[in-house]
Amino acid sequence: MSTTTRTAVRDDAALQHARMPEPIPGERPTRGIPFGRLVTVELRKMLDTRAGRWLLIAVGVVIAAALTILFVQGGGDHPFGDYLQATTMPMAILLPVVGIMAVTSEWSQRTALVTFTLEARRTRVAWAKVVAALAVGVVAVVFSFALAAAAHAAAIGLRGAEGDWTFTWTALLGAAGYVLLGLLQGLGFGMLLRNTPAAIVLYYVLPTGWSILGSLWSQAEKAGEWLDLNRTMNPLFLGELTGQQWAQLGTSVAVWVALPLAVGMWWITRAEVK
Repeated sequence: MSTTTRTAVRDDAALQHARMPEPIPGERPTRGIPFGRLVTVELRKMLDTRAGRWLLIAVGVVIAAALTILFVQGGGDHPFGDYLQATTMPMAILLPVVGIMAVTSEWSQRTALVTFTLEARRTRVAWAKVVAALAVGVVAVVFSFALAAAAHAAAIGLRGAEGDWTFTWTALLGAAGYVLLGLLQGLGFGMLLRNTPAAIVLYYVLPTGWSILGSLWSQAEKAGEWLDLNRTMNPLFLGELTGQQWAQLGTSVAVWVALPLAVGMWWITRAEVK
């Protein structure tokens, strides 16, 4: 290499070094997206959409119709438990669709790529969905209790019904459990399938299919005492549970809620985003 060539190489290196920007002083930011912000975003995905709003409207219409029937029928003379059932059952039946769509919409509308680019730790996003679903469930339960109490008080004051506020803590636990467990179960089905029609159909068809199978096959009937979530939760509304009934409830919750949710969260961290 000639002297002229070596000089040109050194000059070019010096020029490149001179063009490099000076390092920014101070510590580098190391915090990611706050978990609270992730939960807020997931809440907006659940409720601040056209499908979410129409679903909430449908829940409100069904509850209003159920309360109107109770208010008119028999002079509104019904116990508080009946009003509570009228407000919680529509939520327990329809709100799980919100949990399903909170996951499946990410994949059907192809927004998962944006979500997991902004927050690459998919486990945090999955847990944010769980916390958001529980928050929606808690608000729904509190609202249903308040609405049932207001309707019962209105029946007493306006229709002259006899007040019957007797209820057990297990009945309240059962009402809250139906709503919260239903939301988590819907979330788990959505994570497992990542397809809105398939998740919704399976969520509603499997319990019905299990009941039909139990009525036709004695072995399924016996297994249903431990694995049918609707059956294991019924004793909550009837009074105190025995030790065996608590074990049956825990088994059904583990199979139909905890297991789909755990496998679904694991699967989301490994599923290919297209």
